[in-house]
Amino acid sequence: MPLWRIFHPDNTFTTKEERDALAADITKLYVGFGLPAFYVIVIFNAVPAEKLYVGGVSNDKAGAPFIRIVFENIARRLGDERKSGWLQLVDATLKPHIADKGYDWEYHGLETDRELWKIQGLVPPPTGTEGEQLWVKENKAIPY
Repeated sequence: MPLWRIFHPDNTFTTKEERDALAADITKLYVGFGLPAFYVIVIFNAVPAEKLYVGGVSNDKAGAPFIRIVFENIARRLGDERKSGWLQLVDATLKPHIADKGYDWEYHGLETDRELWKIQGLVPPPTGTEGEQLWVKENKAIPY
């Protein structure tokens, strides 16, 4: 599954609407590549601003809030030739929610070994198979 962990000061993403909108846009990234929506997990980790440090300085000082994101991709691997394009898509997705609000931000992505992944005790169907299409259609893990 794509797993996104968004670490942010507690004075950002304060409304459910803000969180819902960002989570929906992140989910669209993956659904656009044929993944089931339920694969996408987004966790908002609100951190008291005085406990978030950038360069040894607490983020509760005057200035832009700092957002730190870590995402893990499991269902699909990016070849080297696709990584730059993927980062451009991520940037475009985050822009209205972070950059356009004047926040400072950073992210990095990880690719986890698909062979170490199960959902509801099931090994996810291989990419592009009828089993995967069934999971897309049903939007849940079911035997295939």
